[in-house]
Amino acid sequence: MAYIDLKDVIVEFPIYNASGRSLKKRLIQMATGGKVDVGEEGYVVVRALNGITLTIHEGEKVGLIGHNGSGKSTMLRLLSRVYEPISGTADIQGSVGSLIELALGINPEATGRENIYIRGALLGLKKNEIHERIDEIIDFCGLGSFVDLPLRTYSSGMHMRLAFAVSTIIQPDILLMDEWLAVGDESFRQKSEDRLASIVEKTRILVIASHSRELISRICNRVIWLEHGLVRMDGIPEAVLPAYFS
Repeated sequence: MAYIDLKDVIVEFPIYNASGRSLKKRLIQMATGGKVDVGEEGYVVVRALNGITLTIHEGEKVGLIGHNGSGKSTMLRLLSRVYEPISGTADIQGSVGSLIELALGINPEATGRENIYIRGALLGLKKNEIHERIDEIIDFCGLGSFVDLPLRTYSSGMHMRLAFAVSTIIQPDILLMDEWLAVGDESFRQKSEDRLASIVEKTRILVIASHSRELISRICNRVIWLEHGLVRMDGIPEAVLPAYFS
């Protein structure tokens, strides 16, 4: 069974070069939704998540909303285990897949084929698992003979098609997304939309951050509104979305 259980989770980041600069501290406070304070050693601390307690059950598709700096990206990185809370507990059960940074680990000097193995390894796939599906990946991204050329020779669209094709071969229990992905030209965009919709439908838990009211309303059955690193509102889309967007 997949679930996410957060209890009094605090995530904060020290900013060592900002201590003693009152103007810079003020600018940081204006630019981020988190709480800004001064640590015991005198450095500035940005508290991105401030005592979050919530549980996400299997079957829930959760939309994260909030202004820039409210804690949405930090929440996604916490759930993907990139960040650890400085206090509180984050109990995450089930395999986690992230479609946040598709190009992570991509080497421009390596060929497309080599990058499939590199990116696949970062996703937790074994070499033989990638080998079994490499023809499927190459066929999906439609690179043809370009797959054996260095990535630096690719256009930005070809680059994204390859990254998307590799990143979406997994079917995790918990899927994390930062906005809906639509990559490539018009012909590939429909393929990517269809594949993404299939993954979302099959995943046990979805957590997606978005500024789109239409998207959240269409695919989510729960919405969490973050503000200043806190949960401002948590409930069904019909209750939370009007309150936020009004």
